[in-house]
Amino acid sequence: MKNATTASQTSFFPDREIRIGISQCLLGEQVRFDGGHKHARYCTDVLAKHFTFIPTCPEVGAGMSIPREPIRLVSMQDEIRVRGTKSDDDYTEQLTQFSERTVSQLTGLSGYVLLGKSPSCGMARVKVYRENGNRSDISQGGIFAETLMRTYPELPVEESGRLTDPQLRESFLTRVYAYNTWLALEEAGMTPKALLDFHTQYKPLLMAHNQQAYRDLGKWLAGVDKASAEQKAKEYLPKFMAILKEPATRENHTNTLMHLQGYLKEKLTSSERQNLRQTLDNYRTGMIPLIAPLVLMRHLFEVHGCEYAGNYRYLYPYPEDLAIDGV
Repeated sequence: MKNATTASQTSFFPDREIRIGISQCLLGEQVRFDGGHKHARYCTDVLAKHFTFIPTCPEVGAGMSIPREPIRLVSMQDEIRVRGTKSDDDYTEQLTQFSERTVSQLTGLSGYVLLGKSPSCGMARVKVYRENGNRSDISQGGIFAETLMRTYPELPVEESGRLTDPQLRESFLTRVYAYNTWLALEEAGMTPKALLDFHTQYKPLLMAHNQQAYRDLGKWLAGVDKASAEQKAKEYLPKFMAILKEPATRENHTNTLMHLQGYLKEKLTSSERQNLRQTLDNYRTGMIPLIAPLVLMRHLFEVHGCEYAGNYRYLYPYPEDLAIDGV
């Protein structure tokens, strides 16, 4: 089991292997067109401690050699084709067929890390060229990446280069652990209680991302019973993941922190109350980062035994050592 947690988090994360797909070159394997790699140290040095990687190089998998002619996306008669940069050989069918066949077999993944700007693996903003070799005005995702995201629209997907951004990295990790928890519930058999418990754990986190969508989702979920649980669950996941994908704002974080503060209201000493109030105000005004009030909240919930609020995934969206390791 790769993922490690502190004692206070043991019950938060299911005992389920977290399998993450990854572009093979990011692991340092020499599968690039020039025989090189794009080793992403954060993936191999940090994420590998928690995740089991499932590597794929779509170009090699589709039968292309190492080394090989570079490929690019070309707009031809209102269609995007994959062409060699020198020979103009067409690789569209073999890359598309490999992508569709491979993606259909990628069941049980909790996320995917892709190589950016790649005509096979880039999430978006991959250059598209005209037939004359000039850049066009359009861009899109790589062939494999688009197949992956179309087949599994809720799957957390990110590019390795974007994981150097703290906010994007936090968003990806949060979604990976949420998605993995959801998969564990599905494998155990979804029940009304399991669905409602999952939603309860994530309420404050949803609130931090979109307060109106959080309220709407709660109303939509009300009244779920045994007969409707399975169908509700299928409809719930896309709504849930869409909210988590939205950027959380400082204002929403402040409102969420103030909400959680209410659980501590009758338990804090006067000095603790004053310290918490000052910390929240400093965060609200942009003087300190989010981690400061989060760490203080975690400490106060543990000290005062507020188990109900302490189980919220807002405070523990993923193991603490992942946040500490960073990049």
